[in-house]
Amino acid sequence: MTDIAQLSTTLLSFLSSPDKGWSLCTLPFMTIFLVFLAIYIGMSRCRHTWMKGYVILFSLFFAFKANGILMLLLPLTTLVSWYLTRFMMRLRRGKVRKTGLIIIILTELAPLVYYKYTNFTLEILHEILHSNFSPMEIILPVGISFYTFQAISYTVDIYRERYPKDARLLDYSFFLTFFPLLIAGPITRAEVLLPQIQTQRPVRNELVYKGLWLIICGLLKKAVVADYIAQYNNLIFDAPSAASGFGDLMGVIGFSLQIYCDFSGYSDLAIGTAALMGFELRDNFNFPYQSLNLTEFWHRWHIALSTWFRDYLYIPLGGNRKGTRRTYLNSFLAMIVAGLWHGASWMFVVWGILHGIGLVIHKFCKNNGLEKIPNTLPVKCVSWLITFSYVSFAWIFFRAHDIDSALMLISNIVQSTSLNDLYPFLMGYPVWLTMVLISLELHAIREKDYLWLQEKFIRSPWPVKLILFAIVLQLVINFSQDSIQPFIYTRF
Repeated sequence: MTDIAQLSTTLLSFLSSPDKGWSLCTLPFMTIFLVFLAIYIGMSRCRHTWMKGYVILFSLFFAFKANGILMLLLPLTTLVSWYLTRFMMRLRRGKVRKTGLIIIILTELAPLVYYKYTNFTLEILHEILHSNFSPMEIILPVGISFYTFQAISYTVDIYRERYPKDARLLDYSFFLTFFPLLIAGPITRAEVLLPQIQTQRPVRNELVYKGLWLIICGLLKKAVVADYIAQYNNLIFDAPSAASGFGDLMGVIGFSLQIYCDFSGYSDLAIGTAALMGFELRDNFNFPYQSLNLTEFWHRWHIALSTWFRDYLYIPLGGNRKGTRRTYLNSFLAMIVAGLWHGASWMFVVWGILHGIGLVIHKFCKNNGLEKIPNTLPVKCVSWLITFSYVSFAWIFFRAHDIDSALMLISNIVQSTSLNDLYPFLMGYPVWLTMVLISLELHAIREKDYLWLQEKFIRSPWPVKLILFAIVLQLVINFSQDSIQPFIYTRF
């Protein structure tokens, strides 16, 4: 009886306590997800409405584990967004409905603006007015940027009549609270997920096996590669002057791979988890470091966000329909907003400005004879090197604590980088360097070869799948140990 009482106490404590490290790749989540999935599969034979309610309840529990009491913002946002959007469509077309749209968007943005930008705004006012400024103790709810943008996309799509206006509250609640998407997206449109929610369909084995494949890839990227190489990267960005120029350069390259493996790995886990439940989501990354220019990079990197800004900011600003100069300005403004979306910091503004300048330069060159250059292998190599170097350079401002440390890091790389430091670095960090080189090589794989591997896994026998999954779990245990890093994008 004592053991049962202790077990009950432990379980109750787990269910009632938030967890700052809660995510899709933690052992507690994996354990409880298996229980959830077993019940979910059993409920698939019941009424479809019951299954939706069950998933919504689990999603709210997931939000509670990640956010504690702040999870109440999620159901509140859901109710307000659904009701106001429904009310908007009853308004008369024209200025009245457009005014309603603006009010709803501002209402949906209000919690995000308060929690994310209050201190940043007060800091700016302090600099202008030279007043005494003490930051308020405001905790940013995990995932608020993602579900806020998802709510806005739904409202705008309904306004544009891109999606039917008959989504029931239960379906919309499922759509906005769906737990695989809560922590770091990907931002999913109503047209992608809602039809799958509203229609009860048998789960295809191929989709389930693809989901398992993505979970394996996600664990490798996040829990093995990203978490391991983050340890050295953190040392570099915390004290850039303590290492050689070559060591700092390796830290910059390492962070470029870390942020890709971290965020792409999470996207794989999210899309894979949804696939195990029978929901098919769109890819969020498409080998971005294979890009030959910055425009292509943003077609491949964080696709859900880049297309969101394209459809709900860049095009409404005029896109490329109002002349060349306006096109440049719209691209530049969209990237500054993208920088601010990532965080209330001048560092993210600088990062956005750098990408905005890079996009404008590429568009200018494209309009002035760039495409006349022969598309030969040497040209492709140079284009890739320029693009990867520029993206990696911009990541410095994304990761560094402040402008001074970023400039110190850049200065150290420019002034003291020497190949003489290669051998000592290799001797000091052989596993780190090997993992970075393997990651770069694997990232160079052709898309058709990757899809071939995925198809081979899907068609492989169950024992092969289980063995591969067991090997990956063992790698996670061996490499992560006590160095599990929080997902980078949980801060946004």
